Amino acid sequence: MNMDLICQMAWYFFVYAFLGWCTEVVYAALNHGKFVNRGFLNGPVCPIYGFGVVTVLFILEPIHDKFALLYLGSFLLTSVLEFVTGAVLDKLFHKHWWDYSNERFNIKGYVCLKFSIIWGFACLIVVDMVHPFVRDIVSLVPQKLGAVILLVLTFAIIADMIMTVVGINKVSKHLKLMSATAKELRELSDSLGSGISDKAIHMAEKHESNKAERSQKREQIREKIAELQKRYDDLRTGTPMTARRLHSAFPKLNMIEKLDEIRNKSLRDDRE
Repeated sequence: MNMDLICQMAWYFFVYAFLGWCTEVVYAALNHGKFVNRGFLNGPVCPIYGFGVVTVLFILEPIHDKFALLYLGSFLLTSVLEFVTGAVLDKLFHKHWWDYSNERFNIKGYVCLKFSIIWGFACLIVVDMVHPFVRDIVSLVPQKLGAVILLVLTFAIIADMIMTVVGINKVSKHLKLMSATAKELRELSDSLGSGISDKAIHMAEKHESNKAERSQKREQIREKIAELQKRYDDLRTGTPMTARRLHSAFPKLNMIEKLDEIRNKSLRDDRE
């Protein structure tokens, strides 16, 4: 594969990743009545669209005039790409980024017949109507300037990927830390409440030999509870921005719901 072809494919990747992001934004706006950054990344790109269209173009453009074969190939290629992408993201982050489980004829929730049919028709439109225009525009970009722009875009998307992965890991650690702190707080509260009732304390303090030791132990537990409560309150009010953004883009991740579940459970335990 020569360098010119690589540059062309890189241009097509970025163009269609951006157009895919625009499509997702329009779709979300029509459904929810507001802007939602529907991308996995922070920037205005959806890489899966870029990879999908480039794959279809690279493999199927030679048969672009054979509509039945082009449709069937697009249907299969986009379905495989969506399935593999969903499975890999699930494996890496232990999260289902999209879920078609409620759709008929789905495979593990990663792909479903309805959207595979839609992707097939979308690729027909792209290959026959959109791509000739995109190809002409890309051909107008001077080679040296194009190389610089592609280099900048490549570094930008790599940096964005790194930031997103770090953000996702931060959210996961935040959830684990909140759960661990809440659990430790409940255990200490239980040990203080169930182990020492008011009557037991009153009786124990009659024995001078044990009074100081028991008081010291209770005070240590109270100090530890106060420390954990402060730590938990700080975590409760510090929901990472990545969690909010990804929750908007991928509601089925339930990141905010998980944070709220932990918070609400702690509040119930505090009242009890």
